[in-house]
This record gives sequence, structure tokens and C-alpha cells, in this order.
Amino acid sequence: MVDVAELTDNDFLRQFEIKVDNQLAKIEYSLQERKIFLTKLIIPEEIKDEEFKKEFIAAVFEQIGERNLSVVPTSPEIARFVRANRKYKRMLPVGVRI
Repeated sequence: MVDVAELTDNDFLRQFEIKVDNQLAKIEYSLQERKIFLTKLIIPEEIKDEEFKKEFIAAVFEQIGERNLSVVPTSPEIARFVRANRKYKRMLPVGVRI
């Protein structure tokens, strides 16, 4: 289970990070106006749990939602996550479809 308290927004490197078993999982992003572009998902090979990936992305979406930002998932893995979890589609900017 991903502990949201352990999720860090490293704004210097422009990535959300979470440390698991001395491994760093991250989602890189680009912030423009009121939109955040999620560009790359990096999960270390040592973390083989598929459920971890879903929980990590969901935790990032929750944190972004608290900031009232729109999300543009440019990473194919994150776009698949949004397609599979309809509740996050409301966070897409007007006119963006996945």
C-alpha cells in the first residue's frame, strides 16, 4: 500500500517521488499555467508489484487534485491508468480525451 505521506513533490527535479525498499519510484512532470503534464513513469525493476504502480499513480492524482490542477497524461502508462479509472477523467482539461 502506498502511504500518501511518503509521496514527495520534488519541484526542483519536477517529479513526484516515493521511496520503497531503498528504491525510488517517480513520475516526471511539466507544469504550465494550471495544467500538469505527467510525462514519464519510472518504477525500478526491483518493484514488481503491479498494484504498487496503480496506487502510486492514484496517490499522485490525489495530490494534484488537492491543488486544483488539470492533468494531461502524456505517458502511455498513465493514460492507460486514467482510461481504467474513470473518476480521474474529470481532472483532464476541457477538450482533452483519452
